Amino acid sequence: MRVRVEHDLCTGDGICEEVCPEIFEVREDGLAYVKDEDVPEDLEDAVKEAAEQCPSEAIIIEE
Repeated sequence: MRVRVEHDLCTGDGICEEVCPEIFEVREDGLAYVKDEDVPEDLEDAVKEAAEQCPSEAIIIEE
């Protein structure tokens, strides 16, 4: 699984970072970033949960 954040949609709510800080971080510019696009298998469920909870639907998952 790979993941990315569509910055044009991101509103910087930080929910993704709360759900899965191993993969997501909100930087000083107020946008969420992916630390590692290739998601380890043990974090896939957390990344999916972060995507589901993202209010702006900015998290894109590629299976």
